[in-house]
Amino acid sequence: MTIGMSTALRNARLDAITTAAGASAKLRLYTGTRPATGAAITSQTLLAELTCGATFAPAASGGVLTLNAITGDSSADASGTATWARLLKSDGTTHVLDMDVGTSGADFNMNSNVISAGAAVSITSATLTEANA
Repeated sequence: MTIGMSTALRNARLDAITTAAGASAKLRLYTGTRPATGAAITSQTLLAELTCGATFAPAASGGVLTLNAITGDSSADASGTATWARLLKSDGTTHVLDMDVGTSGADFNMNSNVISAGAAVSITSATLTEANA
């Protein structure tokens, strides 16, 4: 049986992500196998780095956190298929969370997760959903 959390608890957990991310957090998209949570990058390739808003997100509602605007990467660092992402504080080193990337059924879904070096990478909207929301 799965854990069923109250909406207030789901919202509090999501709001903790906003607090941890802080202002202008970095969202990095990578190829390869996702390492253990927060572990060092080894053979994975950085495809793109996007910058989250000065305020990561407003308060969560109904177990869903809707992120504020994310500034795209005007020129992707490399070509490849994004398979996972890492959210870091604005310092670019403090780990907040890791998530799988795909086109459906992943933690972080994109219209296309195939990225070309030098191409613009943008995210028009993003939400995080907690547990049984």
